[in-house]
Amino acid sequence: MATKKKAAPKKAAKKAAPKKAAPKKAVKKAAPKKAAPKKAAPKKAAKKAAPKKKSARKPNAAFMKALTPSADLAAVIGNKPVPRTEAVKKIWAYIKANKLQDAKNKRMINADAKLKPVFGGKGQASMFEMAKFLNKHLS
Repeated sequence: MATKKKAAPKKAAKKAAPKKAAPKKAVKKAAPKKAAPKKAAPKKAAKKAAPKKKSARKPNAAFMKALTPSADLAAVIGNKPVPRTEAVKKIWAYIKANKLQDAKNKRMINADAKLKPVFGGKGQASMFEMAKFLNKHLS
């Protein structure tokens, strides 16, 4: 009877070892399966891009609407009605031509005599505030 007891623990030990090894093999097999769909994904994206090229992108009519600048803004960009996008371009051209960007912080714009009324009397404004100030001067 002593031999049977010794044989039983050996069988249990053998059964426990393959169970631990089996998940490792399954993990290794699962990794290549995940790699295969990644290769297929770019092909699908390329097919979707082709139909988008057929339809031309149309600009929003609100951006193209000509707006009349106020007297303060007209001193900088001119008094002709211009779309909002053109007004921003002209403001930036004026800022670059007169070197009004702050040397240390390029996001800040130093106002000169013409820009100060546009910026609401502030001596310095950020480029993000500029759009807010332009909105008040275009109608």
